[in-house]
Amino acid sequence: MAKSLNIARIHELKNNAYDNIESYNDPDTPKALENFSRQIKEILLADISMLSSVPEYLPVALFGQVKFAADAQLKWAHWIDNAIQPEWDEFKVSIAFNNSDIPLVQAVRAQGESLLIESCAVLYLLNQEANGSQKKAKPAHEDDDEEYGQSNSDYDDDDDDSDEEGYYDQYDDEDR
Repeated sequence: MAKSLNIARIHELKNNAYDNIESYNDPDTPKALENFSRQIKEILLADISMLSSVPEYLPVALFGQVKFAADAQLKWAHWIDNAIQPEWDEFKVSIAFNNSDIPLVQAVRAQGESLLIESCAVLYLLNQEANGSQKKAKPAHEDDDEEYGQSNSDYDDDDDDSDEEGYYDQYDDEDR
């Protein structure tokens, strides 16, 4: 019988990993997240037992490095929706790790397959949110305006013409 995934734990890991990722995802320092992930990999390889106290570091270390094929994404969606932990043979063919990450993956697997599988479930969820973020990122009021072919882009914070004196409104001249 298949083991079950602890979905509450996966969501907690996802939220903690996301917080770490976002804290290093800074446009002013574009390499910060990459450098942090590389450092985390080195630290975990030196002492894999750290994962018992900070398991969210594994998804952070592997963030952006694990690939899910289109057909595997359907399997992952099924596994997560039904809280099913995949068997190792199914799991290992549903993802692709970078060659540079293989030593870390092997070390984690030696510690316990469940954490590796849970971390990949976290990465799958983070990927899904990132792929759907373009739709979710827009405020609701902009969606209504787009329906009528209008946009609120005139009200963006990065207003380049803020030093303009103003504009001419023909209705200002009319008597009311």
